Amino acid sequence: MGCGEELPPPTPTQQSTANSPATLPAPVVTSAETTTPSTEASEPIEATAEPSVTPPETAAGETPEPTAAPTAAPSSPVSSINLEPVLTEGLEKVTSITHAFDERLFVLEQVGLIRIVENGQLLDQPFLDITDRVGSFSSEQGLLGLAFHPDYATDGAMMAGQFFVNYTDYSGNTHISRFTVMADDPYRADPRSEVEYLSQEQPYPNHNGGSLAFGPDGYLYAGLGDGGSANDPLLAGQDLSTLLGKVLRLDVDSTADAYTIPADNPFIDTPETRPEIWAYGLRNPWRFSFDRETGDFYIADVGQNMWEEINFQPAAGPGGENYGWNIMEGSHCFEADTCDQTGLTLPIFDYDHSQGCSVTGGYVYRGQMYPDLWGNYFISDYCSGIIWRLFPQADSWLADAILDSDFTISTFGEDVNGELYVANYWSGAIYHIVPAD
Repeated sequence: MGCGEELPPPTPTQQSTANSPATLPAPVVTSAETTTPSTEASEPIEATAEPSVTPPETAAGETPEPTAAPTAAPSSPVSSINLEPVLTEGLEKVTSITHAFDERLFVLEQVGLIRIVENGQLLDQPFLDITDRVGSFSSEQGLLGLAFHPDYATDGAMMAGQFFVNYTDYSGNTHISRFTVMADDPYRADPRSEVEYLSQEQPYPNHNGGSLAFGPDGYLYAGLGDGGSANDPLLAGQDLSTLLGKVLRLDVDSTADAYTIPADNPFIDTPETRPEIWAYGLRNPWRFSFDRETGDFYIADVGQNMWEEINFQPAAGPGGENYGWNIMEGSHCFEADTCDQTGLTLPIFDYDHSQGCSVTGGYVYRGQMYPDLWGNYFISDYCSGIIWRLFPQADSWLADAILDSDFTISTFGEDVNGELYVANYWSGAIYHIVPAD
């Protein structure tokens, strides 16, 4: 869900329960130019037989410093998974899956609907319908992010019944707004209750980001892309005077109906810099997540024509990371043989476009149903449907392709119990990640 050029999307294919093939592509192979995700038919993916990754080399040929390890390491890397159908019809163009601190799944449809899946059944009545203000003319526009306030289910709390969404309007501009559930009906939110917290003009229809999540610190994190077109013509990724190409960190509790800046945001005292910024140097952070056990932060950043990447910030990190765009694309100098990488935080994993075209970030598994999955971080590619598992080693990360789903995976999701899901964008189907038989 992030691209450089507007072209026809991948053709939907017949979908079924996914099973792992005998061989899968290696995580990092020779580069091959394509464009990005929901906008170009992907080329066939050739399988290879080296499913692991080593630390990337810098332009000077030197191995970079060891990448950070998660706060709590998983017990063992999983080698294969299956996808078990939860819901196979009724939804269209799913962009996000989350929970409201109960057993229900809340599912975003790009057109501007929030739907509820309860006990494996899709409820007829939408939880929220804001199609009257959500514009989704381009493949990367629409209703893109949803985050329930940590006190959503806490009776009597100031923010009880409150949730936040990230959407683009009919002019293509970004809005981060708060809505309220009906006082007498937990299955309906009031579309008239919108309180806008932030708006951002979007110069192009692509690279809108869209991720929203509350961190373990209680602050709201929001991902915005670099403003679109291709190659970052606005140089937004490295420009600290704009919110584009950034992850923002907002305090939505201190003041009624507005956000304030957390006192420890990294650029709060830096002149001519937007104090909302938590991290920068991002092209299109379509999906990010926090490890609910450790607080570690994983950011999947959609690449330009050659490399997709996963960035990582330990829970104890102070923020202010520069993830490199558009000096770098993944761990590689962008359109140059060499580049100054001073002060840049390189990704823990990247893969080239022989294996896909647009990374879809996932979650670290923290559920109780499948102990074998505990602590493994899962990601996928929108075009190829390949799912990788990332696993920390002493000074690097082991990344293995563990399933070729043949799905168009637009998002992962996490339920209240830490179980993980994926959505097939074209069919609208939702699947539960389970261990392989």
